[in-house]
Amino acid sequence: MAAAAIIVTLMWLYQGSGQLEIVEDNQPGQEATEGSEIAEQPGAIDEETLEVLAGNETLQWPVLNRDELVVATPFYEADASNEERQAAMVQVGNTYTAHMGIDFTQAEDQPFDVLAAMSGKVSHVDQHPTNGFVVEISHPDSIVTIYQGVSDVTVKTGDEVKQGTIIAKSGRNELEKELGNHLHFEIRQNGEAVNPGLLLPE
Repeated sequence: MAAAAIIVTLMWLYQGSGQLEIVEDNQPGQEATEGSEIAEQPGAIDEETLEVLAGNETLQWPVLNRDELVVATPFYEADASNEERQAAMVQVGNTYTAHMGIDFTQAEDQPFDVLAAMSGKVSHVDQHPTNGFVVEISHPDSIVTIYQGVSDVTVKTGDEVKQGTIIAKSGRNELEKELGNHLHFEIRQNGEAVNPGLLLPE
């Protein structure tokens, strides 16, 4: 028993050495902030939210021609495979941050229209030093949709927007500059990141 305990302890220490820090950011519009702790189950969504979205207005893709775009970086799911989790990380220096949204790109690196995924009220428009322009739209049940790294913003804080309204164009930012022209899209409920793939149509 003692030998087995020693072996398990040594394996644990060996696996823990040399790993880069992994953090998850749960602040809306701040995709990769160092120092946050990684949550056990990001993307959890309650049944009431699904009922509200299904009952009134279902979430739509925040782009016009979804088939013409590529998901460059998926949402980080804690229970996904190792490969899927690695694909959903953003590197900032020596820190890997769990990606709390979906990044869309266009094959020819051309800008594309960004649409309001649901009707709501624009609650925040700002330019972040690394994340670029950020637009946040508030919806019922403490749901917020976030459009990050955009350009040519056509809305301002306080505006009421209808689903499908063009609110900006895709853009570039310092955080994910290797993606070129893209859109980082998030959904938050009560400040917690929700996987857009659970709510967006197939």
